Amino acid sequence: MNRLRTAWLCLLLMAGIAVEAQQTTPALKISSNNRFFANADGSPFFWLGDTGWLLFSKLTREEAVRYLSDRKAKGFNVIQAMVLHTVKAANVYGDSALIKRNVATPLLKKDHDYWQHVDYIVDQAAAMGIYVAMVPIWGTDVKEGYVNSKQAAVYASFLAKRYGPRPNIIWMNGGDIKGSDSLAVWNTIGNTLYKLDKKHLITFHPRGRTTSSIWFHKQPWLHFNTFQSGHRRYDQDTTKNEPLHYGEDNWKFVEADLKLKPLKPSFDAEPSYEGIPQGLHDTLEVRWKAEDVRRYGYWSVFAGGCGYTYGNNAVMQMRKHSETATGAYGAHDYWDEAINDPGAGQMIHLKNLMLARPYFERIPDQSLIASGQGEKYERLLATRGKNYVYVYTYTGRNMNIALGKITGKLVHASWYDPRTGQYKQIGDFENKGTREFNPPGEPANGNDWVLVLDGTNEPHTISTMGISSK
Repeated sequence: MNRLRTAWLCLLLMAGIAVEAQQTTPALKISSNNRFFANADGSPFFWLGDTGWLLFSKLTREEAVRYLSDRKAKGFNVIQAMVLHTVKAANVYGDSALIKRNVATPLLKKDHDYWQHVDYIVDQAAAMGIYVAMVPIWGTDVKEGYVNSKQAAVYASFLAKRYGPRPNIIWMNGGDIKGSDSLAVWNTIGNTLYKLDKKHLITFHPRGRTTSSIWFHKQPWLHFNTFQSGHRRYDQDTTKNEPLHYGEDNWKFVEADLKLKPLKPSFDAEPSYEGIPQGLHDTLEVRWKAEDVRRYGYWSVFAGGCGYTYGNNAVMQMRKHSETATGAYGAHDYWDEAINDPGAGQMIHLKNLMLARPYFERIPDQSLIASGQGEKYERLLATRGKNYVYVYTYTGRNMNIALGKITGKLVHASWYDPRTGQYKQIGDFENKGTREFNPPGEPANGNDWVLVLDGTNEPHTISTMGISSK
């Protein structure tokens, strides 16, 4: 028996001691129509994630509980976190994760170690009903050759044994990397997790402006697709020579993924972060704001996405008050302050809207827009169920809507405010023909609204407020 196999057996034995007995979060599954997530009981699960990438390495136990409690209160149900940022990873207590920077030899101790700290945070999340999308190893060190396929197999086996019994795990292979960079390693991690952990879903987190489907869509270990729509403006795009040249139009990734066979769910797992410079590297650039993260969310979800992940520049790197230097990408806020940035508090309204009406029947339907779908920031995105319609505008411009596509003699129309989650009633109209709806306020970037149409046979007071007949 070679040393690698011996190490693998020892790790599996030692890993078993860390499993807690009491958890409350059941494992997720893919819905029967293969487009969404579902809870274990079959009820809808809308992924509302946050990028807490350095959660395990930079926060104390007390800070981690504060962070998780805040995210739960704001409606987040998934935290995306790196298990290892690099092979040199150590936590806030000074505990190194690995022996000799080798992923095949995690450093395990009886009293306290890196992995017990991870265990504690994962179990605290489970007690709060929060899933942890665990990135085994960030892509940079893999691309640079610090992890080979043999090491990856041992490491993924260790992870599957230690965290497979926990109910609130999602495996997020990769880490800001093209699948073609170290393809064999990524497939080894994916296949090993898939073989040893049949309970939890697995995906791949790709490089900016790419999607996991490019490399792994037909791999059995990939249960759903994620894409990273990135942090650049239209005029900063560097993917003009790439097969998928979408710019800020993140809805196009969903549209493309949902055309693939076999059908798998897809969503934006890393859009532009609130508080990060547009284009990332020039800290003098204007920064993405709450309205931008809202736009990315509603665009991608209305295009058929099964969820959405929010991000914040200071939070994703867990920048602390002890850090006197400016953080990465010009971060000047601290994580415990930035958790209250406006965009973070507004994400729950997207989740609530999607779950407010029959969820699994929802489909994207641009035919609802009778004319003028628009380009770039003027783009309208429409989705519907059997008796409801949602249409999103980022600029608050007028929209021409084709009626008669849902059940009911009448439609009850209202405006949904993505900033507050409040409805403004418009009125009831015959469910036929075409009508023009005029959102509140003057057209401008960030004056975003959702037109909500509910099919009904019950007459209400007819109002012409906000619309004109055509």
